[in-house]
Order: sequence, then structure tokens, then C-alpha cells
Amino acid sequence: MSLLELRDVRKSFGAIEALRGATFSVEAGAVVGLVGDNGAGKSTLMKTITGVYRPDGGDIRFDGASLVGKDPGEIRKAGIEMIYQDLALARMRDVAANIFLGRELTRSVLGVKLIDSKRMRGEAEAMIAKLGARVKSVTQIAGQLSGGQQQSVAIARALTFNPKLVIMDEPTAALAVREVEHVLELIRTLSGHGIAVILISHRLTDVFAVCDRIVVLRQGAVIADDPTRGTTMNAVVAHIVGAAEPARQGEPQ
Repeated sequence: MSLLELRDVRKSFGAIEALRGATFSVEAGAVVGLVGDNGAGKSTLMKTITGVYRPDGGDIRFDGASLVGKDPGEIRKAGIEMIYQDLALARMRDVAANIFLGRELTRSVLGVKLIDSKRMRGEAEAMIAKLGARVKSVTQIAGQLSGGQQQSVAIARALTFNPKLVIMDEPTAALAVREVEHVLELIRTLSGHGIAVILISHRLTDVFAVCDRIVVLRQGAVIADDPTRGTTMNAVVAHIVGAAEPARQGEPQ
């Protein structure tokens, strides 16, 4: 049984069919690339998985249970975390504060609950070490970190919920080459810990570097779902744009 299963998922906004029977699955610990042109339905699909939108038809099952009708909080508790492109970090606060943002650890002093900064720093350091993230200190201010380091903080925050699946929206966009490789290594680390990843990206080189499978979404429908080793970049691009795949050298035209 797959960890996540989408079966004929449909979603419309008035006369616009954003999703037209999307079907694919994600295994535990797998890294699945989700690619498609702008307007292909990727954002709608992710918001439907995470409970922001309710599908008009079809089913979404996670760990054997249907997610349809559940709100985002319930879906997060079930084990799905979404890391959006803007990361939603409090850039004037330090790394530890960001990792526990909205879920601060507390201690009781004479019946009064106080934020336990020491414990938060300790647990944040353990999480950063588990990821192998290149963050020198959890007391660094988030806004002063590089783009790759900020991605590390966002991933570490997601891990505090003990997710089984992490959805990452364009995590390597606008990063320098060296930082891109670091983020890809973080994705490999998540997979190594048995956490599944859906990687949404326009950077096909990154998708081919870390993904086990590549799912192509076009006009709200899944038109390709192939093992990475069984496809080519030309084939994926052809699926994305709706063109015939160029013939390989030596093949008949």
C-alpha cells in the first residue's frame, strides 16, 4: 500500500477545471518530482492534498485513510507538511525561535508558563545536526542566513511535527549552485530517514538528481508518471509542453 494515493482527483473553480482526474501515488521514503508548466495545476493539487481546497471528486488517501473533508490542521497531524516557496520565516528572530514558531516549548515557574529558550535551543541544535544542515548556530538571526540555510531552517521546523511526507515548493529557486546542492542533500537525508518528499520544481536538473519518479501535470491531468531512470529530460520537457518527444539519435523520424 502506498503512503499517499490520489485517485481521479478533480477540482473546478467555476468553469475552469483546475484538476481533471489527477491520479498518482507516493511510497514511504520516496522522492517524487512533480513538474509542469505554470497553470498546470500543481498549486491546486498541493492545496487539495493539504486540505486548503476540498476536491470536487475522487479520493486522497494517506496511510490508508481518506483525507477528503479534513482540515489543514488534521492533515498536518496525520503527517503531511508543506514547505512553501516563501518559507514563512520570522526573519528578525533566531533559528531556534523559527523552528518552534507557534509551538514554543514552555516551563512552569511558580505556576506561570514561561518560554523555555534553553530547551528550544537544545532541541533545535539536535534537529539541525540530524539534517546535517550548514547552520553555525541556532542563535543566528534567520534573516541573516543564506537562502540555502533558510531552507534548512524551514525543513527542520517541518521535522518537529514528525511528518511522513514533506511537500517542497520550488526549494532551489534563486539559490546559488553550491546552495542548491546542499538543499538536494537535505532532501536525500529526509528520504534516508524514511520520510517521503514531493518536490515541485521547474529545475529539471534538480528533479533528475534526487527523484525516484517524475510525475508530469498538464492542464490539470497527470500525463506521465515514470521512474527517473526510465525517462529523459527531453521526454519530460515534451510532456510538459505537449509536444512529441524528439527522436533519439539513430531512431527513425
